[in-house]
Amino acid sequence: MNIIVAFPKQDNARNIKKILVQNGYHVASVCATGAQVLQSAGELGGGIVVCGYRFVDMMYTELYEYLPDQFEMLLVASPVNCVSRDVENLVCLSTPLKVNELLQTVEMMEYTITRRRKKTRNVQKERTEEENNLIQEAKALLMERNNLSEEEAHRYMQKRSMDNGTCLTETAQMILSLMS
Repeated sequence: MNIIVAFPKQDNARNIKKILVQNGYHVASVCATGAQVLQSAGELGGGIVVCGYRFVDMMYTELYEYLPDQFEMLLVASPVNCVSRDVENLVCLSTPLKVNELLQTVEMMEYTITRRRKKTRNVQKERTEEENNLIQEAKALLMERNNLSEEEAHRYMQKRSMDNGTCLTETAQMILSLMS
């Protein structure tokens, strides 16, 4: 999991980076401005931005708005700024920061991001009519040549698909090209 630590005061950023690294987290970059955060985020595939309330070039709200969707933000701010924040779905820790709270919060956010990625990976996309026809054609060929029921042919294709790490449509294409 990539973590970007961003605070206008470099001492704060270094201290938080040190805590995270000592506890096994990968800190991809340390930034002092919102522009630096956005540049780093653009180079990374996703992760967590641990940041302060205000930068010289923007507020946390602007940063959150421009941040790629694959990133979550952990705002570290005064209790007053945490309560009156303007952004929904934003995790906030109030100062003074407690090490165990920081670590538990980052762990929770990491877990949430991982679950979301798994869910989006598991969502099946709708097959086109052409893809469905291809699968049906491959099943029909297996049924005819190997004397299988439709269910057995489908199971066979699923098994081959999982073994090869391909989608069902690709497996159907392979079967058709090998058996035709």
